[in-house]
Amino acid sequence: MYDIGSPGVTWGDKEKKQWFNKQVIKRSYHDEVLLKVLPLASLFDVEQYGALTIDKARYPLYAIKSKNWQADKKTVLVTGGVHGYETSGVQGAIRFAQTQAQDYQTLFNVIILPCISPWGYETINRWNPKAIDPNRSFYANSPAEESAAALNLMQSLDTEIYLHIDLHETTDTDNSEFRPALAARDATVHDNWNIPDGFYLVGDSTKTQADFQKAVITGVEAVTHIAPADDSGKLIGVDIEQHGVINYAARELGLCMGLTDAKFVTTTEVYPDSPNADDENCILAQVAAITSAIAYAKNN
Repeated sequence: MYDIGSPGVTWGDKEKKQWFNKQVIKRSYHDEVLLKVLPLASLFDVEQYGALTIDKARYPLYAIKSKNWQADKKTVLVTGGVHGYETSGVQGAIRFAQTQAQDYQTLFNVIILPCISPWGYETINRWNPKAIDPNRSFYANSPAEESAAALNLMQSLDTEIYLHIDLHETTDTDNSEFRPALAARDATVHDNWNIPDGFYLVGDSTKTQADFQKAVITGVEAVTHIAPADDSGKLIGVDIEQHGVINYAARELGLCMGLTDAKFVTTTEVYPDSPNADDENCILAQVAAITSAIAYAKNN
């Protein structure tokens, strides 16, 4: 049983405040993210698009954009850190900006939101300070300011988002902390506790783009192992569409993957707790997913 709330009773403001008061700063957004992002201003337009009200000075939100932005050019969007605790999503987005993004600017506009949830990054959390999951909150009048800020930015761009790749992780803390907290908050029962060992993708079930997903899996497979289906032919309780790929209804669930009307869209899932992976391998897998996705979109 989770240590906040009562079984069978959804959380109110009191319980959410108790949860918030348990959270502690465990790492530095400034040192691990901003000190890498801000120097990229020599290569890109690094623009602040908001700040978290819990501490606007500590948690500014930045986008990394092509300097030669052209509204009539197709745009590649990379998002990371929607769930702040998913480290390789943030660091993979930054590594792509540092090493690869410039190579694609003649073909596409490139925009990278490397850390959508900086408070979650510092406290190593799935939720935001109000115990809201930003990755279930990408819709109009969102209660999650992290999601709302990204939505507002996208609406201001006046360009076609052709490709969107959203970088995530699935970790052992999903079972030790986040699923128990979710069950307690919502007074629900969670039956599936399988964590796939390896990389996989989540596509949008309304536009699955099977060949695109396959191309990304093939590119990542050169860097790290792909998660096998479980004994029932599923990943995280969902039927596989093909090797390493499942599908969710992006807009219906309020996922970041549904942030735009991009033709090509996918969410990555890296497993950093695998005995066959390490931090660097996970970052490289995220970069491989991005570059493989762009390579496919370039030819289609």
